[in-house]
Amino acid sequence: MSQTPSVKPILIGYDGTEAADRAVQFTANRAAAEGCPVHVIYVLEWSPYSFLSAQELEERHQRRTEELSRAEATLAPALRVFIDRKIPMTYEVRYGHSGELICQIAKEKKATQIVLGRKGGTALGARLLGSLALTLVQASPVPVTVVP
Repeated sequence: MSQTPSVKPILIGYDGTEAADRAVQFTANRAAAEGCPVHVIYVLEWSPYSFLSAQELEERHQRRTEELSRAEATLAPALRVFIDRKIPMTYEVRYGHSGELICQIAKEKKATQIVLGRKGGTALGARLLGSLALTLVQASPVPVTVVP
């Protein structure tokens, strides 16, 4: 029985950590097995609720430009994994609250699931998911896979 490739992507949250790299490998294997695309999201935490002077706004704009450049460079190795395995992939870098934004993008993209890496190398850390993972597990519109 042949599988029809899904047009709905797997969404992966990426931040350049070792945990995120493990999530990339998991996602690449899953996407290849399911014949579906991947959408990689890198969220730069940012709150629009601050009042800034003109000088502070200019400095913030400069920082945002630098942050975007760093994010693109950080994403490159993860994107290479999907490109090398010929897995259809899209990506974006967005500003906002990680949990809310990832849930919003999952709805927009009609993702089949969200994947992210679990942080925490200590015994206690291994038992705790982390605030983003807990937020997504509670609020996500689709299943969440947390890769150890």
